[in-house]
Amino acid sequence: MRKISLISFMMLIVSTSTFAGGLLTNTNQHAAFLRMLSRGATTEIDGALSNPAGLAFLPNDGFHMSLSIQSAYQTRNIDANFLTYSGLDGAQPTTSPYSKYYKGKAAAPVIPSVFAAYKSGDWTISGFFAITGGGGKASFDDGLPMFESLAMAGLFQASVDKYKETQGKSPILTPNMYDINSAMDGRQYIYSVQLGLTYKINEWLSAFAGGRMNYFTGGYKGYLTANLKESLGGAEQMKLALDCDQTGWGLTPVIGVDAKIGKLNIGAKYEFKTNLNIENNTKENSHPNDALAAFKHGVNTPNDIPSMLSVAAAYEFLPVLRASVEYHFFDDKSAGMADGKQKFLTKGTNEYLAGIEWDVTKRLTVSCGGQITDYGLSNDYQSDTSFSCDSYTLGFGAKLKLSEKANLNVGYMWTTYDDYTKTSQNYNGTGLSGTNVYSRTNKVFGLSIDYSF
Repeated sequence: MRKISLISFMMLIVSTSTFAGGLLTNTNQHAAFLRMLSRGATTEIDGALSNPAGLAFLPNDGFHMSLSIQSAYQTRNIDANFLTYSGLDGAQPTTSPYSKYYKGKAAAPVIPSVFAAYKSGDWTISGFFAITGGGGKASFDDGLPMFESLAMAGLFQASVDKYKETQGKSPILTPNMYDINSAMDGRQYIYSVQLGLTYKINEWLSAFAGGRMNYFTGGYKGYLTANLKESLGGAEQMKLALDCDQTGWGLTPVIGVDAKIGKLNIGAKYEFKTNLNIENNTKENSHPNDALAAFKHGVNTPNDIPSMLSVAAAYEFLPVLRASVEYHFFDDKSAGMADGKQKFLTKGTNEYLAGIEWDVTKRLTVSCGGQITDYGLSNDYQSDTSFSCDSYTLGFGAKLKLSEKANLNVGYMWTTYDDYTKTSQNYNGTGLSGTNVYSRTNKVFGLSIDYSF
């Protein structure tokens, strides 16, 4: 019987990102991003993440802080159509088409982040705490096509062997003649704390240098059983069980510059690649044929955070009207992934962002923005358990000036994804053809309180 692996499925459950950004990186941590999207040239407190060099141009000396809370909701869907063995015609197996729509849900109702800076003359020390990777949990109530197709093929072969001995042929095997039971639970969080210094070199130029500590924690519990129904005289054919925790950590050097020339402000930031391995602490791992070998106790798996370049320019057209454009590049191909999966990417991730904001009154600012994300996807990279789709994102919201020292930001963004169609002549290793159409949705709401004192 072919083995059914839970490895990638478990990784999918816990690697679902509920943020904007590259394949492995979360970029939206503040409601100001949700309402405008392009924040790489900001000189406000959310620049502690998006443009730390720009904090040299905070309006006043002293402490500046912000607390942000976001809620994110996603779906990850697969429209599967594939052939499966259904019986014997003489000595040759016959095939029949099979289709099913698999819907996965992910939710992160509370995503916190904290930003802080202290400015004194030409020096500004800043930092933030945020969940910069993961933060989501996905569940597929009806399983995944890779498991169902492999189970159907494996159970058919088992029935062939059994019934050839007694009747000389196999019965017709349809989906209502077998049972697949599974329960999966997983989590993944990359908690990050960044600290750095910004120096104002002259009236128009500043520079930043700092570092980020990233701590990975994840947990996995699950089982899968597949068997022929008793009416066929079947017995359990497959059983997998897993209870595994994972931890790891890595450091990210970060540098940046900002140039403020009249009404134009240009910000740039570079985050170096973070070498991050996660180690298993496994309590249970039962499987046939080493199907869960990657989750053995003590095994290390690469989970690097890719390097990232951000360049942005903001311009004040009028005292009440400002706009910004921005570019991101994530070098995903150079970041180690489980099983070397990054090698199947055709390029790194390119993102193009733009935003505009208008001061309706002295106390109310409204804004909107957009983002286009272009991944280097390929059929070999895409799988039921980990797939991405090119997309565009729109966001809007407002900033309310509560007092001279306090602002409230509120924002909402949603992402529209391009469907990705993958056709294979060897569908999930069954030797039969099939096609999957991958699709996704994403919605995020957030609010932030900024305070200076």
